[in-house]
Amino acid sequence: MNKRLIGSDYEARAASHLEALGYEIIEKNYRDQHGEIDLIAKDGNYLVFIEVKYRKNGKMGDPAEAVTWQKQKTIRHTARYYMLTHGLGYDTACRFDVVAILGEDIRVLQDAF
Repeated sequence: MNKRLIGSDYEARAASHLEALGYEIIEKNYRDQHGEIDLIAKDGNYLVFIEVKYRKNGKMGDPAEAVTWQKQKTIRHTARYYMLTHGLGYDTACRFDVVAILGEDIRVLQDAF
């Protein structure tokens, strides 16, 4: 199985997990010319931009550690573009979450950056 298919599978698992926690998934794999956001959801009054990271085991470290400052910068930029193109102002409550999947363990890190 190639990395893109594996990534899609774990993004789908993350989306299901988030829905079970009460999130409403509104976009999957949102792209603009600068980057991609794995999932965009509503959680209560928040618009949530979500990065999903998977590791088979801990050899390569915790999956959340892979969301580097550069990746965060790209996600923030793409999130701003999403908000602009969807008529959402700066007064829109939003946050950035990370779903870290290590083996079969799924953790949601709210307001991760």
